[in-house]
Amino acid sequence: MTMTSSVSPISGVVKLAHLGIIRAVGEEAVKFLQGQLTQDVALLEPTQARLAAFCNAKGRMQASFVLFKRSPEDILLVCSRDLLAATLKRLSMFVMRAKAKLSDATDDFLLYGLTGNAIDSIASSAQPVWTKVDIDEANLIFLYPGAGQARAMWCGPSASPVPKGERIGLELWNWLEVQSGIATISQSIFESFVPQMLNYESVGGVNFKKGCYPGQEIVARSQFRGTLKRRAYLVHADTDSAPAPGQEVFHAQDSDQPCGLVAASAAHPAGGFDAIVSIQTAAAADAAAQSGVKRLSLANAAGPALTLLPLPYPLLEDI
Repeated sequence: MTMTSSVSPISGVVKLAHLGIIRAVGEEAVKFLQGQLTQDVALLEPTQARLAAFCNAKGRMQASFVLFKRSPEDILLVCSRDLLAATLKRLSMFVMRAKAKLSDATDDFLLYGLTGNAIDSIASSAQPVWTKVDIDEANLIFLYPGAGQARAMWCGPSASPVPKGERIGLELWNWLEVQSGIATISQSIFESFVPQMLNYESVGGVNFKKGCYPGQEIVARSQFRGTLKRRAYLVHADTDSAPAPGQEVFHAQDSDQPCGLVAASAAHPAGGFDAIVSIQTAAAADAAAQSGVKRLSLANAAGPALTLLPLPYPLLEDI
């Protein structure tokens, strides 16, 4: 049961107060980020944005970003606000003598999420995912759809006029985000996953042809040696209690050991909660094969049942 068919089309604008911005400026800003992130920043075109991760030496994600260039020497990295200060500190440790300056630019810009007609009012036509359209001093980033709804992120200088459109709640935007199948790394899931555990390689978040970055060997080995045993899946829970990022997920065949973790969740407009969970592929296959039978549960074996939903994008191995 996807329940998305029972939700009316969503159009509106919402301030993304839970996100912040790291700014990298300087003639070597691109070179510096190239050596730190899973994304090929050097090949990033002015008309593009990209998903990227910052990993530790073991390939575990410490932060994730939507990044784009405002100019060849000015790059913005949008990330979870609760991780921004620590991430900025970690990245700054590696700047060394590079001609690049990193700063918290959250107060210098406005971030808004747009969906439906709110996008149509400022963009002449729909654009492919990860396209960047410049509108005066602002930038519009086309994101993965959620629940079949077009989505975009608007970023403009703090003095810019706010995008026009009906205001929607952040919780509704977060539900569309969950429905997109892409989880943003937050403090609750810090260092919990390698990128493929959240399907980042399937949504443009990992470039396997670029040079080294922290954790690169682990990330590449997971991809090419078949060692990855966990993936991200969409689930629904008919419960009044929100699944919390970092909360454990259990499979019916093993009540003692969790088979995965919740990465993101949000209330479904028609009731219950949807979530992105990163779980063992074997557990997911079993749950899919025995649809209608409680195979996955939240928090413990007796917890609320989790029903698998279709992923909104193909996995790289299936492309």
